[in-house]
Amino acid sequence: MSSNIKIIRICKFCNNEFTAKTIVIRYCSHRCNSRVYKEKIKFKKIKKSNEETINIKTQFIEFLKVKEFLTVKNITILMNCSRQTIYKIIDKGKLNAINLNKKKIFVKRSDLDKLFKNE
Repeated sequence: MSSNIKIIRICKFCNNEFTAKTIVIRYCSHRCNSRVYKEKIKFKKIKKSNEETINIKTQFIEFLKVKEFLTVKNITILMNCSRQTIYKIIDKGKLNAINLNKKKIFVKRSDLDKLFKNE
């Protein structure tokens, strides 16, 4: 079944004017059609990757919320602040910490919760 229809259209990818032989054609060539398809696949992969990254991040934060003893690095992730800020809070005595080594400081989860309940 061939048709004698000739419709002037604009390609949805390259915005060039072309003559379509059917009413459903959206692209001027196979090349434009392929590029749109590849772009669509690329964006699906990117979206899937971003969703996986968000899931991993939220999983880690949920894991930190359950832990009883937190390191300074864990607290920085939970509070979204720098290590120096946490060390200053500990030095001022607002947050009780257990110092095992120079580089290993632990904070009880309950003490961190008390810090936010007091203020």
